[in-house]
Amino acid sequence: MPASAETMETAGGMKEAPPKMEEKPEWWASPAVVGLMGFGTTTMIAGLTNLPAPYSAGFANNWVVFGMAMAFGGTAQFAAGLIALRKGNMFAGSAFIGYGSFWWAFTLMLYTFVGLAPGASAGTAIYYGIAAFAFVWMLFTFTFLINAPKHGWGVFMVFLFLTIAFLLLTVKFWSLGMSGTGSPFYIGTLPNGTFQTGAANWAVGGEIIFDGFLAWYVATADLTNWNYGRKVLPS
Repeated sequence: MPASAETMETAGGMKEAPPKMEEKPEWWASPAVVGLMGFGTTTMIAGLTNLPAPYSAGFANNWVVFGMAMAFGGTAQFAAGLIALRKGNMFAGSAFIGYGSFWWAFTLMLYTFVGLAPGASAGTAIYYGIAAFAFVWMLFTFTFLINAPKHGWGVFMVFLFLTIAFLLLTVKFWSLGMSGTGSPFYIGTLPNGTFQTGAANWAVGGEIIFDGFLAWYVATADLTNWNYGRKVLPS
């Protein structure tokens, strides 16, 4: 046990109300590390799938994301949210449950339901649908962004770059739906026979990977500070 009574929430800025003196000590540990790691690691892998070809070739069709999304990004993060709510932490609990649900929705959308979309063979309906999906989650993320400054610079940066990531994804898939092969995000063979790598995907994929890295760092800082009982890593 650490020498300090500081919890991971206080170390990372997510403060909870202290228990009354007559209450028994809280026996649920903070779920912050599990929640942030589930989000961060899954997000980094998802970012790799958005890089331009041939760098994303090994992650085509998101197959490598689905297992992580269901097990760690989805289920584990959702469980972390339930624990956080049980501990009275509305911000962390709502975020973890929300993004745990996001990864389940993401997996079901692309693996189960995307083939049912009208005009799926042409891709346009799918692109517009994913753009709408990303836009709604951008709004969800913005709600947390405007409340994040109270919870430390690390948490604020995670939500800031996540908001930007969903904005870029909205633009990407809306652009693909409107212009197809004329989009800088398009990856494939053009009518003239040349292969387009979709260079603009460097910005999308790189930004998403960076946001996942930020979440990983905040989780690492929270665990390290709790374990050593003092602020070793700033967060």
